[in-house]
Amino acid sequence: MSVIASTELVRQQNSLRVLSALRRHGNLSHTDMAGLTGLASATVSAITAELERYNLIKRQEQQAAAGRGRPRVLFQPNRAFGYVAVVVISSDAVQYSLVDFTGKLMDRFGEPRSSGTAENFAKVVLDGLIRLASRSKIAQSAILHVSISSKGLVDTESATLLWSPVLGEGQVDFRKTLSAHFRAQVYLYNETLLAADALWMRERGEKGQAKSLAALSLGHSIGLGVARDTGDGRADVIAPNFGHMLHVPDGALCRCGARGCVEAYCGFYGILRAAFEVPTNTIPAKFVPIAEVDKIAASARSGNRMAAFAFRQAGLALGNGLSRLFSLHGHMPVFVTGPGTRFFDLLKASIHDGMVQTNVVRISGLPQITIEPDEQTLVFDGHMGLALSRLDGDILMSGMAAQQAS
Repeated sequence: MSVIASTELVRQQNSLRVLSALRRHGNLSHTDMAGLTGLASATVSAITAELERYNLIKRQEQQAAAGRGRPRVLFQPNRAFGYVAVVVISSDAVQYSLVDFTGKLMDRFGEPRSSGTAENFAKVVLDGLIRLASRSKIAQSAILHVSISSKGLVDTESATLLWSPVLGEGQVDFRKTLSAHFRAQVYLYNETLLAADALWMRERGEKGQAKSLAALSLGHSIGLGVARDTGDGRADVIAPNFGHMLHVPDGALCRCGARGCVEAYCGFYGILRAAFEVPTNTIPAKFVPIAEVDKIAASARSGNRMAAFAFRQAGLALGNGLSRLFSLHGHMPVFVTGPGTRFFDLLKASIHDGMVQTNVVRISGLPQITIEPDEQTLVFDGHMGLALSRLDGDILMSGMAAQQAS
């Protein structure tokens, strides 16, 4: 890498730090930004001048309280510079959100997920995004970044949904469908990866550090996100295919078509099947209303043997799966999220029983387990953290490229 390219990269990284500080803390002076980012005041001044030139930030003057002296100059992101659209795909609904350049939520609506082919589903999302722009009276071209999430297997870089509990093996190329109507960059994430990223950022902010953690999502599907500190203040976040990891060879039929997956025992459909003693080779239901699982839970708490057995089987599958995670990646705290957290009292003992069957847990002890019932907020926070940082990077990189070309 040339000296010029290296200098430009450092400047871009410093600019990202300044923009991030402005979003987190609101109106800031040069002194405020220097203190929050650790950058020299002269460096901050140069960066703010460049960001103003790109129209990414705006300044305002705040008069001194006594009415004397020079006004204090404060900076904030230019909210109208561009917008981020967030699409959250769940088992029974699709939620659309519009966020301005400061990170402020402007609009949100949801609608039931329609059935149909993968190609039709991409068009449904396109129609939803067009309505999102129309509702806020902004041009479609003003949406600079589209961030989509779903359970299942995703290819983030190509924005392709490879497999999902909803559409099965019908692949959805979101970028291909959306690019004809939006100039925005389009990214697709596994939903639980976003939850893990949001938790890591929160833990790092509150405690000053976060070495590693796992986010376990319980519900219609079973998801896992793992965040590990890379040593430079960032996290390596992955979403292994935990729900469809083998639990029992030639076991219960899973929604993915395989037999014996973890999810086939602890997804809502797996609990329903075990509670009513339905044959394990029965084709699983695509969606089980949580009210039905509530009934099974109430029965288990009242002493019903088969209902309690269904939750025990689910807990053992989860515990065994987590023990494999610790064997591969080391001991780490676990944050349990998703609608299934309301049944954790029925799962806790058997999750522990499943974990202690492996050597690493017997030696290191049980991990800290924290319940995080508000999965939707975690997923949205994960979207915003990744979307805004990627958007900033794209903008600054294009600015650098234009400068070098001139």
